[in-house]
Amino acid sequence: MFRYFKRRVSLFLSDAKSYPIITLIAAGLYALMYYYDKNYALINSKSQFAFLVGLYIAFPIILFYVFNFSFKKIRSLSKFRKFILPILNLSTFFLTIVISLFGFDTLKMLIALALGVLLGIVLVKHIKKIVVVQFILMCLVLPKLIPDLYREVFYSKTWMTQPDSIETSIFKKSPNIYVIQPDGYTSFSTFKDSIHRYDNSRFQQFLESKGFKTYDDYRSNYFSTLSSNSSLFSMKHHYYGNNTLGINPRHNARNEIVESNAVLRTFKHNNYKTFLMLQVPYLLSNRPSIAYDYCNISLDEISYITRGFSGETNLIEETKTAVLKNKMTSNFFFIESMLPSHITTNYKASSSIENERKLYLKRIKLANEWLSELIDFINKEDPDALIVIAADHGGCVGLNSFLSSSKKTANPLLKNSIFSSLLAIKWPNNSAPKFDTDLKTSVNLFRVLFSYLSEDESYLKHLQDDKSYIIIREDAPTGVYEYLDSSGNTVFNEI
Repeated sequence: MFRYFKRRVSLFLSDAKSYPIITLIAAGLYALMYYYDKNYALINSKSQFAFLVGLYIAFPIILFYVFNFSFKKIRSLSKFRKFILPILNLSTFFLTIVISLFGFDTLKMLIALALGVLLGIVLVKHIKKIVVVQFILMCLVLPKLIPDLYREVFYSKTWMTQPDSIETSIFKKSPNIYVIQPDGYTSFSTFKDSIHRYDNSRFQQFLESKGFKTYDDYRSNYFSTLSSNSSLFSMKHHYYGNNTLGINPRHNARNEIVESNAVLRTFKHNNYKTFLMLQVPYLLSNRPSIAYDYCNISLDEISYITRGFSGETNLIEETKTAVLKNKMTSNFFFIESMLPSHITTNYKASSSIENERKLYLKRIKLANEWLSELIDFINKEDPDALIVIAADHGGCVGLNSFLSSSKKTANPLLKNSIFSSLLAIKWPNNSAPKFDTDLKTSVNLFRVLFSYLSEDESYLKHLQDDKSYIIIREDAPTGVYEYLDSSGNTVFNEI
């Protein structure tokens, strides 16, 4: 095999033909594969694939034939035709790498373009050697892509199948329902521990004065927004993947949150109009098919390559407008804010655990202001509503960074900081069901709500385990582990 490839490379290098299509495929394909390797969950839609192939490969090929035809027709430029292919190859190579790493950064793209033009002129006689190097780089990236491609082909949603008929349950009560998700907001009891050291009682008292009941022992089952919410809207555990696909913390999670899922199907079965209200397009960055009846962010407003944190909306005002315009229907609102968010994602030597704590608590104050304004508005315009404030996970205060949660710890306070989440509910008529004691973790939140709305406690027979799981990569064999048991006790059991 090696001899065969060596012979083919030798023939390619010695051949007098230019092979423009192969040369330009080589120029963009490495960056394309690299980008998919590093960001697969952000760009795994068909529309993004078409866009990226068009930008990285098809567009340079079209440019070549346009320039080549033009230079051939214009006699004064014909002597420069030999530079077209090497300049386009190296310019495409550097430009696509910049786009893959930094997005459409104008300054960096201009530098990459200038470098491509300069090297294209200097290395005109060595372009085929450069193409060989580019294909070698592709071969180095390809093995890393294989697991993602395998998951894409064989991914199964069978884990989302409900064990009963809850999706066709009939609601006996039909209040408007608002599920408000402040990202990374920990529980009131956790603020009092030795890690957080913060008095948040003023906001807790505000909620109670507005008719909310708080659930201090509530926590998430998973450590991140995507992993927690995909379980929340499926009302099932996914364990970050399964035995055939392996660890899979983000793959298809956005699709499972905003596309058709058990929660949305249950609401629509009961003739609810569904609203997805987002502060930033984080849940839409891979351009999923939105199953909600209304979303305040259109896919047309989102770049084909984005991490989803740009393009912030005026979430409160847009939510107010949606509420006021839809008073004649039964409505479900899922309202997601990025406040207060967790501590820094990646470790920063310039920061510290204490500094991250202080920054987190500053954002808590901002989150309290935002939540207070929204709650006052809903209470005024929709006094009979069922309002749920449910965070997706904790703020990870006490850790060096959010990603350092993948390092094994036995410290119960640190584990609690990862999973402990705010849950406060304003039940209609201030009448909570007796089974609200089952509200312990996010995977069971909607099952309990649907049991309340349908007045059918039989759905509680299929509550999921109130266990919290995490992916560990340091100080233990890489894998998925049960970190907290159903009672909230610290454990370390490999799944």
